[in-house]
Amino acid sequence: MSLTPTVIITGASSGVGLYGAAALAHRGWHVIMACRDVAKAAAAADTLGIAGSRRTILPIDLGSQASVRAFVDAFRATGRPLDALVCNAAVYLPRLEQPVRSPEGYEISVATNHFGHFLLANLLLPDLERSTWASRRLIILGTVTANSEEFGGKIPIPAPANLGNLEGLEAGFQAPIAMLDGKAFKPGKAYKDSKLCNMITGRELHRRHHARTGIVFNTLYPGCVTDTPLFRHTPRAFQVIFPWFQKHITKGYVTQELAGDRLAQVVADPSFGARSGVHWSWGNRQKEGREAFAQQLTARAQDQALGEKLWTLSAKCVGLSR
Repeated sequence: MSLTPTVIITGASSGVGLYGAAALAHRGWHVIMACRDVAKAAAAADTLGIAGSRRTILPIDLGSQASVRAFVDAFRATGRPLDALVCNAAVYLPRLEQPVRSPEGYEISVATNHFGHFLLANLLLPDLERSTWASRRLIILGTVTANSEEFGGKIPIPAPANLGNLEGLEAGFQAPIAMLDGKAFKPGKAYKDSKLCNMITGRELHRRHHARTGIVFNTLYPGCVTDTPLFRHTPRAFQVIFPWFQKHITKGYVTQELAGDRLAQVVADPSFGARSGVHWSWGNRQKEGREAFAQQLTARAQDQALGEKLWTLSAKCVGLSR
C-alpha cells in the first residue's frame, strides 16, 4: 500500500476544486489537478500553499472526449496509483442565446459536466480497482438546484432540472437538439439537467460496481458557494446580489475554503468511507458546527429505469460499450 494516497480532482484551478485540492494536500494526499489551464492552476496552487511535491498538474478539457482520453493516458504515464477520483469541474453559461457545441457536436454543458465525467469515471474505474488503498472513492459534485429534496421537495428556482424521458438524448443529441428532454434550448436548465445527470451517475456507479469492487461511490452538495468562477458568465448585478442574498437572507452561503474542506472530508475521512450510494449534504441553511447528513435525492434521480437508460445512452455518446 502506498503511504501517500493519490486523488484526481477535475476543475482544481479555482473554486471548490482548488480549495479541496489544498485541503487534501495538507492532509498528506498527492493531488492530480486536472485543469484546462495548467499555468493558471500552478499559480493558484502556489497561492494556496500546495507544495510542488504534493501536486501534479495535467491538462484536460472535459468538453472534448479526445482530451479526456489523452488525460487518462497522461495520468497513467505518471506511474501513480489512483486512490480517489473527484468529478468536480463544471461550466455554467446561463446567458447563451444559442447552444455552443462540443467537438463531438453535443450541447456544451451536458458535454462537459456529464459526458466528460461519465467517460472519465468509466475509463479510470480499472485504476481505482487496482488501488490498494483502504478506502477507494469516486466522488461527484451535485447541486441543490437539481435536487428539490434539499428544499423539502419544493422547487423554488426557475426552469428546474427535468430530463423528461431523455427524448433528446435518445434521438442522438446532435443539432438541432440541445436539451436532454428534446425541448427548446434553455441554457440555465441545461446546466441543472447536467448536474442531475451527475447525481444519477453516482447512484448508477454504486449500483453497478460497489458490491463487486468495494469502491465507495458518493455525491455531495457542499453548500452554496456563491463567489466562485462558476458564476463568471452571469450578469454583474447577479454576482453582487446573489452572494449577499445567500449570506443575509437564506443563510445558505459557505466559503470556498469551507466547501473545499467538506469535499476533502468526503474523500478522505473514514466516517465518509463507511457508506456508498449516499448524497452527502450540509443542508441549505448553514449553522456553525453543522455535520453532514445523507440527503435524499429527487424521485427522478432515484428512478432506476431512468438511470439505466441514461447510462446506456451516455455510453453510446462517449463511445463506450458498457
